[in-house]
Amino acid sequence: MRIDPRPLPAVLPFLGELPPLLTRLYAARGVQSEAELDKSLARLIPYQQLKGIDAAVDLLVTALEQRQRILIVGDFDADGATASTVGTLGLRLLGAAHVDYLVPNRFEYGYGLTPEIVAVALQRAPQLLITVDNGISSVEGVAAAKAAGLQVLVTDHHLPGDELPAADAIVNPNQPGCEFPSKALAGVGVIFYVLMALRARLRSLGWYANTPQPNIGELLDLVALGSVADVVPLDANNRILVHQGLERIRAGRARPGIKAILDVAKRDASRITSTDLGFILGPRLNAAGRLDDMSLGIECLLTTDVAAAREMAAQLDGMNQDRKSIEQGMQREALAQLKDLPVESMPYGLCLFDPEWHQGVIGILASRMKERYFRPTIAFADAGDGLLKGSGRSVQGFHIRDALAVVASQHPNLIAKYGGHAMAAGLTLPEENFPLFAEAFDAEVRRQLREEDLTGRLLSDGTLAVEEFHLELARALRHAGPWGQHFPEPLFHGVFQLVEQRVVGERHLKVVLKSECGAVKLDGIAFGVDREVWPNPTVKWVELAYKLDVNEFRGNETVQLMIAHIEPR
Repeated sequence: MRIDPRPLPAVLPFLGELPPLLTRLYAARGVQSEAELDKSLARLIPYQQLKGIDAAVDLLVTALEQRQRILIVGDFDADGATASTVGTLGLRLLGAAHVDYLVPNRFEYGYGLTPEIVAVALQRAPQLLITVDNGISSVEGVAAAKAAGLQVLVTDHHLPGDELPAADAIVNPNQPGCEFPSKALAGVGVIFYVLMALRARLRSLGWYANTPQPNIGELLDLVALGSVADVVPLDANNRILVHQGLERIRAGRARPGIKAILDVAKRDASRITSTDLGFILGPRLNAAGRLDDMSLGIECLLTTDVAAAREMAAQLDGMNQDRKSIEQGMQREALAQLKDLPVESMPYGLCLFDPEWHQGVIGILASRMKERYFRPTIAFADAGDGLLKGSGRSVQGFHIRDALAVVASQHPNLIAKYGGHAMAAGLTLPEENFPLFAEAFDAEVRRQLREEDLTGRLLSDGTLAVEEFHLELARALRHAGPWGQHFPEPLFHGVFQLVEQRVVGERHLKVVLKSECGAVKLDGIAFGVDREVWPNPTVKWVELAYKLDVNEFRGNETVQLMIAHIEPR
């Protein structure tokens, strides 16, 4: 693992009366003006800049006026679950008479608005279908819905294919011709924007002349959760949405389901950070869609019954424990496939398959293997009917969805279907095509990346002086975000004397350190260390990459280093 300095602009911007360290951290993350640090809702990009927003609102106003039956078709991940919840609650809040949701079971129907899901939807006799976090590639599904006499509103954030679906309206910042400045909205962010536009139209039509205007800000805890869990870039606009959602949770105004999941995870809602959204709430919510049916997760978020929320949160927590066990077994099997392969012979693009692997967990497996071997990785599982389903994760500098497009164009009929983002993608292909696909994917990775791109690299924000290891700075860093994708939490590095070391849990290394000059004693923890290396009583000095954090124990707060990388020095 290489630790490199995070690049800084030649001239630091003026960001107000901030401490120099915070100015440097923000500047290194692309912040160029003080206005970008304003996280008030008034700073959100106006919804009017979204292509298709007026047509979408026209559909919705008619649906509300005519008391039409509205059915939301979601996705089976955390973004899809929160988007389904936001759409359902928001439309009810704004006056829709009949709103329900449908989320495909990934094992029966796969992703998106397929003709098969439309057939299921028709059993509920809807008049308007709204997709959330899917639909931009659902050409056949939208055609089936239109043929059945339904109106269709597509809200999505994924990259479109060559052909757009013939929906009545499409809202997607990534569709051709959309000038919305932020292309990073999650699916839940898109439907929230649609609700903002709808409320504004209803207000102009006099709907709230004699009643209080509904507060859709009540949904921001869900928007924050879905945005962070989907690992979309936290640009200035998304940081506003996430910050506002976190503030609601910290103030005790979260949905009962979010509170219940935090309780079952033994997390204090008043101290929650964006990291907790991604690593505590997100996995428990995702577990339902990975192992069973995301309807459980959506119902947990929808309910206002505290007891029911607690019961469902406990079920989600149990599913997450099962998911971890399945994942660990799959990791062992994946490592066994690669253990005898010399590093110089390892593909640049890894494709892994085992017929017994669980479809719902291959995305996490791909992520773990990518982190271990520092190369784009796609893990495949048996999807039945002679097909494999793959889930890929990428490294910086390699757009995996575009790479799949290249492979598909060079090898017609190799891939049945694909879609995704720069850093994550999914695909389906016939099982007999797996060897050829693995070869073609590796060739495309080799075309784009060099050997030196496949070495792990951490970007450091520098070293901290002895006097900077204090609680005030740790607290300031915790609340200076929200931190996340493309706006990473500050990471520092340095050499420390290793005073104590012990393993807690299965693979977590607790250490006591002294600063290089020996003036400060610090606690630290490294998660998921290699048990063949640690603990190591012969090691007296270590080089660390770490985050400065606050540890709370029995009401006392102390500085703690969250160690991202540790190696003997």
